[in-house]
Amino acid sequence: VCPSPVAWCLAQMQEHISPYFLSVHLRRDPSNAVFLRWDFDFEAEIITFELQVRTAGWVGLGVTDRYSRAGSDLVVGGVSPDGNVYFSDQHLVDEDTLEEDGSQDAELQGLTEDAVYTTMRFSRPFRSCDPHDQDITSDTVRVLAAYGLDDTPKMDRERTFVKSIFLLQIVHPDDLDAPEDTIIHDLEITDFLIPEDDTTYACTFLPLPIVSKKHHIYKFEPKLVQHNETIVHHILVYACGNASALPTGISDCYGADPAFSLCTQVIVGWAVGGTSYQFPDDVGISIGTPLDPQWIRLEIHYSNFHNLPGLYDSSGIRVYYTAHLRKFDMGVLQLGIFTFPIHFIPPGAESFMSYGLCKTEKFEEMNGAPVPDIQVFGYLLHTHLAGRAIQAVQYRNGTQLRVICKDDAYDFNLQETRDLPYRVVIKPGDELLVECRYQTLDRDSLTFGGPSTINEMCLIFFFYYPRNNVSSCQGYPDII
Repeated sequence: VCPSPVAWCLAQMQEHISPYFLSVHLRRDPSNAVFLRWDFDFEAEIITFELQVRTAGWVGLGVTDRYSRAGSDLVVGGVSPDGNVYFSDQHLVDEDTLEEDGSQDAELQGLTEDAVYTTMRFSRPFRSCDPHDQDITSDTVRVLAAYGLDDTPKMDRERTFVKSIFLLQIVHPDDLDAPEDTIIHDLEITDFLIPEDDTTYACTFLPLPIVSKKHHIYKFEPKLVQHNETIVHHILVYACGNASALPTGISDCYGADPAFSLCTQVIVGWAVGGTSYQFPDDVGISIGTPLDPQWIRLEIHYSNFHNLPGLYDSSGIRVYYTAHLRKFDMGVLQLGIFTFPIHFIPPGAESFMSYGLCKTEKFEEMNGAPVPDIQVFGYLLHTHLAGRAIQAVQYRNGTQLRVICKDDAYDFNLQETRDLPYRVVIKPGDELLVECRYQTLDRDSLTFGGPSTINEMCLIFFFYYPRNNVSSCQGYPDII
């Protein structure tokens, strides 16, 4: 069920035919008019779409740019009243005008119409030689769906939808290998009156589940109160030291009482656009041993830019845990640039780069003991509204090894925890460079690093194992 009329909903389908196959079901608009499924083959570099629309007219599906629909590609098809099928690879000359491509790179696999739906299935390459075809990559892709009520293809903004999606992300079904003894525990704020301020960081301290022996948290998901989804920007869960004297109640995380900023080791995190995340079958968050936290700090960032009054919230994070232990205890490592006003971005910039360097040679000193190699399996990228691209690069002995993760088409409204295609080994002494690219053409003053959505951040969260005591490794801008 869609949480709001303006959201596309994703539900994982139980259909896998190869390790690189993904089938997802999307739904858009209150009348449930548009449904989309797709699968892909990395080796062949082919993606197949199936678009189903509640119409007897034409349907279209393609890829669009972030800023303008002009130049978008759109594969158009339908069944005419005489039963003949029409199908063509087209593009938008401007916001409203369609034109057929000179090179037809989409291959029709099926086009049907019944009393309710028109269904079009086709495949296309990730990349073609046609300048009118947008590339499909592992970055964020903005999918354009459109339809009409008759068989004359013509763009209608009321029947045109754009959604940012990770088209080439392999997503595992939420209930895959879910233990039978699964227990659910909610970490949530309670009846919090959201201030009318633009930005609020609300914190409270909560106990983790009390268990008599070691358990593993293997999945988490957001718990968002209906009608507050557009105001909740992110939710973070921090582990607290068991010797900490913790305050009670709910207060400003970074306000007058410094006690509410205690506990800085992230356990899990969620940001706008994200959904649930299930760890690989061999890793989990350990709870229930003397070395594990008993309490956490729950931090919720609210962005109430319309200054709406009288909004109460009980959002939080739901965790799933089990006594069936995994092989490894996992941790979260925060990388990037320390969030502080000395990180700033000039106005009117087409492309401005910021860099945050982590030198893991310091890990042993910070950890208080030797640190073994760590294996990174997942990540979460995070900037604010000016962010356009972000990546993490690994160096060893002064030589670049690899780009661990990146998104050159980053969308603030789609911040999802993602799996790496393979696990990346980080050795003590490696350097991890986070690079963020910003655009501020619409701003006439400096943008400073800070907590508000109109400020900026440059962060990447690595999900890794085995866990150590290092929670954050960030750089400071050099302004000298």
